[in-house]
Amino acid sequence: MGTANDIEKGLSDWASEHYGVAAAIAGLRRLSGGASQETWAFEVEAGEKSEPLILRRAPGGTAAARSSEAITLAIEAALLEATDKAGVRVPGVRHVSPPGSALGEAFVMKRVAGETLGRKILRDAEFETARARLTQQCGEALARIHSVPLSGVPKLPTSLGRNQIDKYEAVYREFNLPRPVFELAFAWLKDNEPEPADPVLVHGDFRLGNLIVDENGLAAVLDWELAHIGDPREDIAWLCVNSWRFGQTENRVGGFGQLDELLDAYAAAGGARYRPADIDWWEIMGSLKWGVMCMTMYGAFKTGADPSVERAAIGRRVSENEIDLINLFEGLGRHA
Repeated sequence: MGTANDIEKGLSDWASEHYGVAAAIAGLRRLSGGASQETWAFEVEAGEKSEPLILRRAPGGTAAARSSEAITLAIEAALLEATDKAGVRVPGVRHVSPPGSALGEAFVMKRVAGETLGRKILRDAEFETARARLTQQCGEALARIHSVPLSGVPKLPTSLGRNQIDKYEAVYREFNLPRPVFELAFAWLKDNEPEPADPVLVHGDFRLGNLIVDENGLAAVLDWELAHIGDPREDIAWLCVNSWRFGQTENRVGGFGQLDELLDAYAAAGGARYRPADIDWWEIMGSLKWGVMCMTMYGAFKTGADPSVERAAIGRRVSENEIDLINLFEGLGRHA
């Protein structure tokens, strides 16, 4: 079952049960983005009230074989509920649809107004106030994510520093295409691996593009597909990776802020007290990891597994990651 009519019928049945028999579905439309899952926007109209919602759904309603990193939609919904309780700004979950049901594997969540495009958030005048608040808000959000009791979340994969070095080096070696900067990065990461922090719930992809921002700042944290148990510094550093600054390279945090402020907000909200130097190793890991991902995407384009222009364009960015890594190595020791 995959047509818009089928989905609308399934949503109508659900809305009648939860909002009343007179409830109706309006404005159902598929949104762009969401490479691994379907994303649909719609409204439930019940009397004079209209609630804007989002349907996150496995393609065709049936999940295909997934990578070891990507979590299921049911787990993603459970994480939204757990982090909501912890005070993280996330879309509220309205319904979870199990595999084999009328909607297939899916869940419905509240639709949050705002912008996700990084370049617009960092450039447009309407987000000027938001940019001034985002660093503190992201620090608070990360501290609250990392505070979620692991006993209260579904079983998730564990991925610490050494796990990631081994995983991405194995992928890199399969290309048999040596890159001196990547070779240096792998060697340095192995020689300078820090003591692991106590494992916490890690978002795994906390950055502009996966955050909804409105005129007041952070409105919601999205896209929990790569959530896992890991080192809290991974999330902090991923937000700092230069690829997610969208040209605003002078602002280490997401193109909008400075790391000292982020770390102060993180600690004030209950997170551990870290220094900027504590983030260096994980930022180098993040830049290298993204570089290997870019190689993988170009490989998918080259073999025809995914012939989209997007994959080719992202693959071209490997050289940017090499420049970022060189700049990071040159900057080592400058951070207190």
